Amino acid sequence: HSIAQEVVGLFCMILLTLTALVANIVVMVVILKTPLFRKFLFVCHLCVVDLLSAIFLMPLGIISSSSCFNRVIYSIAECKAVIFLNICFISASILTISIISVERYYYIVHPLRYEVKMTIRLAVAGVIFIWVKSVLITVLALVEWPHGNGATSASRCTVYWSPGAHKKIFVILFSIACFILPTIIILAVYSSIYRVARTASLQQAPVPAQAIAPRHRCDSIASQLTILTARILMLPRLIPDRLLGSNKAILTLILIVGQFLCCWLPFFAFHLHSSVTVGTVGGGQGEMVVTWIAYSSFAINPFFYGLLNRQIREELARLRRSCLNRPLGQELCLSISEASVQENFLQFLQRATCTLETHTSCISPSPRNRLDQTTTSFPIPGQVPEE
Repeated sequence: HSIAQEVVGLFCMILLTLTALVANIVVMVVILKTPLFRKFLFVCHLCVVDLLSAIFLMPLGIISSSSCFNRVIYSIAECKAVIFLNICFISASILTISIISVERYYYIVHPLRYEVKMTIRLAVAGVIFIWVKSVLITVLALVEWPHGNGATSASRCTVYWSPGAHKKIFVILFSIACFILPTIIILAVYSSIYRVARTASLQQAPVPAQAIAPRHRCDSIASQLTILTARILMLPRLIPDRLLGSNKAILTLILIVGQFLCCWLPFFAFHLHSSVTVGTVGGGQGEMVVTWIAYSSFAINPFFYGLLNRQIREELARLRRSCLNRPLGQELCLSISEASVQENFLQFLQRATCTLETHTSCISPSPRNRLDQTTTSFPIPGQVPEE
């Protein structure tokens, strides 16, 4: 029974690692090959962090978790490197998820502010902030480590077994900076996004013809604000009968936040409990379980933040048809007025706008598409029109 359990555990760890490798590579390739997806920069960065974790961190986790590698011995320097990779990649992944949630908040609730202020320079600054904070937190973990030529078993080269009296202080700071604060941010911003989505699901009305007449793109923020405000005022209040859309919104909210909590809450709760409880003995099996529950986030993130997005799925299907030399058919353009209250909330949440320059280069819409545009070309109720 012990051998069978060991084989099943090893198989699951390897399968999870391969899933993380393939899924993150696929999402990265789709985003990098499509210039229109430049606004998925933080999603691409999350895939990079998770891919690095699948290449370096998860194989090291297999070595430290499986009894097949009990004889593997690390030197002090090698153990420090393992701890550095572990804490750094975990911090970078969680901080990237929290920044993605903030980006979505501004994109949906404050669309004009997002269009003006979300530049490449700001995105690069956000990425630099993530890595600087991750490295600084990791350095705290390596303070007061021994500098001799000692050795330790691979199974004991973890934060749980790390030496030094400062471990309790580090674990508390690590949990606050990389879990508690990001969780508060994620809950706050997704609650605001849900309120906007719920407002949108309760309001739907056709827009007069003059409101949807094609206009040339104007770069003036004042002009865009005027158009946005006018369209919102033209939307009459309807009876709240969009319960299905509201249920989709709350279900998606629960899935996104629940996935984050299910992956990371056991990990941080275990380390907090083990650090503050005096005389805790053992923990090897429990640490292995919570560690791999946390590592599963590296394989789940590309699905929740990448492959579940309709635009990325469509582009992936187009690339697959292109590789198989099949006809692509008519390409659909992603217009700036793509938002629809009937749309799935995940699409509504992750949608990236397209400029008019890209729109004019697309194939002219069919009569069916024109009809769809007629019924959906109005702003999302609940958005904050502001300068």
